[in-house]
Parts: sequence; structure tokens; C-alpha cells
Amino acid sequence: MRRCAPLLAALAGSPEAAQAAPDHPFIDAARVVPGLRLDIRYAGSDNFVGRPIAGYEAPRCLLTPEAVRALARAQAALAADGLGLKLFDCYRPVRAVADFAAWARDPADTRMKPAYYPNIDKADLFRLGYIAERSAHSRGSTVDLTLVHRADGSELGMGTPFDLFDEASATDSPRVGPAQARNRQRLRAVMIRSGFTPYPQEWWHFTLKREPYPDTAFDHPVR
Repeated sequence: MRRCAPLLAALAGSPEAAQAAPDHPFIDAARVVPGLRLDIRYAGSDNFVGRPIAGYEAPRCLLTPEAVRALARAQAALAADGLGLKLFDCYRPVRAVADFAAWARDPADTRMKPAYYPNIDKADLFRLGYIAERSAHSRGSTVDLTLVHRADGSELGMGTPFDLFDEASATDSPRVGPAQARNRQRLRAVMIRSGFTPYPQEWWHFTLKREPYPDTAFDHPVR
């Protein structure tokens, strides 16, 4: 953890942090956390909607400085074992949340069902909590992520892919093998130690415990 201290100190006074504005209090996590990998799904078509989502104009991981410092702690803790983090989603504009909700209300668009919700009726996505009218991501301190091998970026097995709307995606689901269950618990443990709170229904989802904007949803595009 000592190796992480210079990074955290530098981050507090970095040009990225200084550029934060009232309507955009975020910084680019990948520019300040060494070795962080990105696969920002909603900026492309590899997601449950099957197209880029409103508000995602670039595949960037924008977060509050507080959340980035916590990610840096997690990344540093994993480094000793040759592991690191890959981010699927970070800050999510309100317009993107509205885009998801509109998609969920369209019964005709089910082209991504085989890959992302094969065992669930699309009409039940709201009721089951997989789609919501509001998202913690819009507050800028929530992340979707997984573990990877630093050497080649390959993901550790988690039993289900990211964003699979299914009971098997719950962190403690008995429907995954022992190795995948251990990987989930390893991710959960390092994120909790670094200051995040897990979301039991989705093994990949974590929110900063002491988030700086708990009551504010932002709508600045990711660009």
C-alpha cells in the first residue's frame, strides 16, 4: 500500500483534478491509475441494448477524485499477485439511464436477449431490479468492473459475463463453480477494503461508501 501513497498524493493536486467544474466534477481514472484497463461497453455495441448509449461519446472512465483514489488503493493491493482491475462502466449520464428505461419499455426490441437476459422476460427487468429509473452511476462514484491478469489483460473467470441479467450474477449465487466463486469473493473483498460497498445482485457493481455527491445525479456527456 505504500507504493500507492505517492499516486494518491499526486492525484489530489493533479491537473485532472484541477480541471473539475461544478457540472463535471470528474476525472479520467485511466490517466491516473497505473495499469487500469477499460472496456466501456455502453460507448459501443457490445451491451444489452446492442448499440452505443445516449451520453457515451467516448470510451472513458470518469469518476469523482474520491472514487479514483479508492480504485487506486484496490489496484495497488492486487498488484502483488499480478492482478488488476478492468472497468466496464463508471460515471453514467442521466440521459443514458433514460435511454435504458426507454429501451426496457419497448417489447419489440429483444435482439440481445440470448446474450444478456436469456432466462428473463424483458417485461420483468424493472420489477427484478436489473433496469431502474435512477442509477447510482450518475453520481460519479459507482463502478462496474472485474479482475484481470496484469500481464495480458485476460479476465479471471466469474461464472457469468458482465451485465448478464440472471440470478447467477448475484455475488453469492450457488450456480457458479468454486473457482469462480472465489474470484468473486476476492473482488468483493478488495473493493470493500478500498472503501466500496457491493451490490449483492451483481458481482461487478460497487459504490463508494463515502461518495461525495450522494444526492446529485449528473448529466454531462462522457466525452
